[in-house]
Amino acid sequence: MNLNNTSILTLLCIAFLVLIPKSAFAQYTKEFDLIKNKYPDAQIVRLLEDVKISVQLKDGALEVKQSFVEEDLYMDESATYGSKRNLRFSSFFELESVEASSYEYKDGKYKTHKVEEFLEKDEMEDSFHDDSKSLNFIYPNLTTGSKTKLEYTEVVKNPRFLSPIYFGDFYPIKQKKVTLVADKDIQFRFQEFNTEDYNIKFTKEEKRGNIIYSWEILDVDKHKYESNVPSYSKVLPHIIPIITSYKSNDKNVNLLNDVSGLYEWYYSMVKDINLSEPDANLVSLVNELTKDKTTDLEKARAIYYWTQKNIKYIAFEYALGGFIPREANDVYKKKYGDCKDNSSILYEMLKIAGLEGHLTWIGTRSITYSYTDVPTPIVDNHMILSMEIDGETYFLDATGRYLPIEMPSSFIQGKEALVSNGEAKYVIKDVPVVDAKTNAFKEVTTLKLNDTELVGTTKAEISGYYKIDFFNQLEDDNTPAKIKEYYNFKMRKGNNKFLIDTVTETNKFDYDKDLIIDYTFNINDYAKILGDEIYINLNLRKDETDFKFEDDRENDIEVTYKSYYDYVTTLEIPDGYVVDYLPKDLSLSNEFMNSKITYETIDNTIVYKHQLEMDFLTLNPEQQKTISDAIKVVEKSFKDTIVLKKQ
Repeated sequence: MNLNNTSILTLLCIAFLVLIPKSAFAQYTKEFDLIKNKYPDAQIVRLLEDVKISVQLKDGALEVKQSFVEEDLYMDESATYGSKRNLRFSSFFELESVEASSYEYKDGKYKTHKVEEFLEKDEMEDSFHDDSKSLNFIYPNLTTGSKTKLEYTEVVKNPRFLSPIYFGDFYPIKQKKVTLVADKDIQFRFQEFNTEDYNIKFTKEEKRGNIIYSWEILDVDKHKYESNVPSYSKVLPHIIPIITSYKSNDKNVNLLNDVSGLYEWYYSMVKDINLSEPDANLVSLVNELTKDKTTDLEKARAIYYWTQKNIKYIAFEYALGGFIPREANDVYKKKYGDCKDNSSILYEMLKIAGLEGHLTWIGTRSITYSYTDVPTPIVDNHMILSMEIDGETYFLDATGRYLPIEMPSSFIQGKEALVSNGEAKYVIKDVPVVDAKTNAFKEVTTLKLNDTELVGTTKAEISGYYKIDFFNQLEDDNTPAKIKEYYNFKMRKGNNKFLIDTVTETNKFDYDKDLIIDYTFNINDYAKILGDEIYINLNLRKDETDFKFEDDRENDIEVTYKSYYDYVTTLEIPDGYVVDYLPKDLSLSNEFMNSKITYETIDNTIVYKHQLEMDFLTLNPEQQKTISDAIKVVEKSFKDTIVLKKQ
């Protein structure tokens, strides 16, 4: 029998394949193949999330318990990165039981590995009430095709702290079920967010003295994770269960029916603070701070700035201590405290000076809920002090640094503030958003050409939140070398050959005056000389490019504050040269930004002006496209170059 070369090669390949062990061909379950086909890009898929919540009346009080079952399937080799897990708990959420197992798929079957070791550790967070702990563990032997199962139960110590129920996440969910069983004498409100486009099946039935509420959703695609989203509570579908009232001994008890219920609870924890006489040394301090001040605003300013400078912010709390401010006398002696403690001492110091402050609860911009929609403790996470002077409301955050009295913290701009006016008396006020031109970066620059080298002198004036950012960063850069390195980075213009020669700071760390930076610099090989022509681009700073967004972005985007940029640059025309070409002026405006560039020859100079105003805090995807399209127009202008010609 004669075989040609092709036939011999075929037989050899068949023989080789027969000898390969079956385990070399990674086969997975039918379930895995179906899910992989449905979610080809997923690294993990939640097969089941089953939540059971029990809210019962016992001896006239509410008892809340939650149990969770989570089953996950790992879709690729990144499975090992999901092996580390933790559960968070605190004095308000007490873990009662935990069981965890991984299931390794090997040789056509699953092998069970039960988690045996759990490590508890403290979690320090920058939050309003922070006694968080975590229970940490590792799923063993996770590989492609592995599964995990986590079962745990927690006791919710305060019925005001029912958690949001999410029906979407950054991974696909095959099935999620939530069952809430409550005594029929307990009344609920279920506040929905972002659920309009989701098929969530809801049922309600009464059985044996209980009302059973249930929700179920199937086959939820993953949400795209993107940076600088205002809050994923604004994106992910979820429901917040709120206990509005309940009957106890035939008496109706209001819990969180509206904001008044929340305020009543909050006020009960602050009404008895600072009832003792203030420390004599604290009184002397206030008198010294205000002795030369003639107006209420000047007195408040002096006290506020002292608090920012001298009371160190430390956020670590336990149980209701996360809601109860410490006594002003204690804060004064220790010289540290959290947001409530700083508000407490500020309140007392203003009182000593004959001024009235108001304890104020507020949520940072990471929380998207209003007090009307969600009158529960999850609506806020911060405390400040507010006060009225000559009809103007000032929002004082003593945890801040370098905050002038006229400006709120950047992270509470536009938020609702719950202001205390005594028992059962409160008002909700809106914190203003600081105008873009308050947060300004301005530079006046003169330039000379030394062959192809650009040599310049600049006076920069920096204000508002922009200035505060500089101050916070400069606290760590406190040597001449570090300061120069910092400004080389922050003031860079032209290209990466920019180098500062000298720098002088004025009004550094001043709360009320603008930061002034005078510096000299050079940019080597910046201009281009071709024959008898010099080409130079005066668009030395191109801040618009920092605001371009990805074309495929799906979520809203948030910036820290509105901003304004103003550059005036004067170039001395070298002897023997005249202007052969000036770029066209640009003026572009929409509801979110204004950009303007102009060129003008004055005597023997070219004066270039560039103004940019970014007038937004958040943008939805459509608005982002408007900005990006406008910036593309500006970028074309950035490429335009001045031409100087030898006479």
